[in-house]
Amino acid sequence: MSNSGNFVWYELMTSDAKAAEGFYNNAIGWGAQDAGNPMMKYTLLKVGEAPVAGMMTTPEGCNTGVESMWSGYIAVDDVDQFASRVKSGGGKITVEPQDIPEVGRFAVAADPQGAPFTLFKPSMQERGDYPKPPTQGTVGWHELQSTDWEKAFTFYSGLFGWTKGEAMDMGPMGTYQIIERDGQMFGAMMNRSEPSAPVMWRYYFCVDDITAAEGRVKDKGGQVLFGPMEVPGGQWILHGNDPQGVWFALLGPKG
Repeated sequence: MSNSGNFVWYELMTSDAKAAEGFYNNAIGWGAQDAGNPMMKYTLLKVGEAPVAGMMTTPEGCNTGVESMWSGYIAVDDVDQFASRVKSGGGKITVEPQDIPEVGRFAVAADPQGAPFTLFKPSMQERGDYPKPPTQGTVGWHELQSTDWEKAFTFYSGLFGWTKGEAMDMGPMGTYQIIERDGQMFGAMMNRSEPSAPVMWRYYFCVDDITAAEGRVKDKGGQVLFGPMEVPGGQWILHGNDPQGVWFALLGPKG
């Protein structure tokens, strides 16, 4: 089965990667390893021996439009072909397709409502023992905050073949539309709760115990913005800002 249309990597661009590394390794339980790139400092974040995410300090004078934030990489079979499909579907390509030697080919995109994501074709095949949610340190949920989730869904379903799962009525906050790939739910789309909220994908990192994780976030200088709140399935979520001001979310049981 093709991996195309799956989120396969997560990346933090931040003002201070070294400080962020200490915060997230403690709050989420990742291990860290330098990627060994002589051109730039890039840190791999690992669950056991498996890298699941990366982080780097935003380069000086970086004008790609990429701000300090978590971004997600979506696997595709042909980056150039999908980049042209993004444009024809009403989205934008903010960084044209290019190669990262020995890593893969990528392009930075934005959907028609402006939420950024990255198209990615790895140069190596995925290993079969890749950790899956709810393993601590993996991403357990992908949530799109949009200005028009229905138009966004049309764009992504046309691009990746995603389908609709259950739609939940959240009253004044509108519809919370579960999205699926190959019959498996992996996230949801909704309209943003307030006009000032950024249009973006939100990634929920799995933790072992939401209460303990909340304590670790606060101890290391992070800010809890919302939660912990119980969600369907007996899980709890928490939204926060890391010490560099980047938004993140946690997902896990309450011990």
